Amino acid sequence: MIRRYALRDDPWERIQDRLSGRPETVGVTARDNRLFVEAVLYRYRSGSAWRDLPARFGDWKNVHRRFGRWAERGVWAAVFNDLAGDADNDYAMIDSTIVRAHQHSAGAKKKRAKTRPSAEAKAD
Repeated sequence: MIRRYALRDDPWERIQDRLSGRPETVGVTARDNRLFVEAVLYRYRSGSAWRDLPARFGDWKNVHRRFGRWAERGVWAAVFNDLAGDADNDYAMIDSTIVRAHQHSAGAKKKRAKTRPSAEAKAD
């Protein structure tokens, strides 16, 4: 069975030494870092909420809490920097249907509505 959001072995081998909770590091040893990373990948690739994580990843609250801790410590930044060096940009495309900007974000001057004084204001 192929798991759609599973982490392949080659990126896992490159990042596993950067992750917190390894047996040789100080602090609590994580049960399964790979499962946790796959839970985060699942969440972001599927676009689901943290609450909607499948039960195979464990309690969603713990996954979310751990994700936040790793973000504060810079673990995710180190992982992304490590993996970005070998980015395969053969299929990188930007399509105008994906990249959208609000019409007011173009930097044009704002057009202020012209207000007219009321009849009472003219009478005074």
